[in-house]
Amino acid sequence: MPDDRTTDVLRRLKSVEGHVRGVQRMVEEGAYCIDVVNQIVAVQRALKKVSGLVLDQHLHSCVTSAMRGTDVAAREQVLGELLAVFEATGKA
Repeated sequence: MPDDRTTDVLRRLKSVEGHVRGVQRMVEEGAYCIDVVNQIVAVQRALKKVSGLVLDQHLHSCVTSAMRGTDVAAREQVLGELLAVFEATGKA
């Protein structure tokens, strides 16, 4: 992953980490349930954005290289990995 993309992903993950700690504090302090749920939804959206950035990078690097290459096994591997991701997210 290029340095600028890595920096962005790490920055976002650190932000999510802080946000999760904030949600934990809310639970410990007995915050209103819907407020906690709303913060959890925000964390999930942030993680989805990070996942999208990493997947985009993977598509533009690893997958592109495998598709352009001559190694049939490498092509099948990346296609299988993508299918597994989509199946795991319920998108397949």
